[in-house]
Amino acid sequence: MVVRLRLARFGRRNLPYYHIVAANARSKRDGKPIEKIGTYDPIPDSNGNKMVNLNFDRTKYWLTVGAQPSETVEKLLVKANLMPQAPKPWMKQQ
Repeated sequence: MVVRLRLARFGRRNLPYYHIVAANARSKRDGKPIEKIGTYDPIPDSNGNKMVNLNFDRTKYWLTVGAQPSETVEKLLVKANLMPQAPKPWMKQQ
């Protein structure tokens, strides 16, 4: 079973709210996850901050057992210093 760390969408139309979950890679986006490890609110508050709450211990656990983060979750984990930033390619694709 391949486990992915990804976003599960909640909220209502035009006001999304995401749970960061560990889920089977073949399950639906909003299907039942194995574990909820955090939340992400992409709508900025009055100060312009987007809120991310993560359980660092459980996130580190899932990364050590081989869970693959989605692209968006990977960006959030890099900002939280839980993952190293991927190197940028030095050659441009033609």
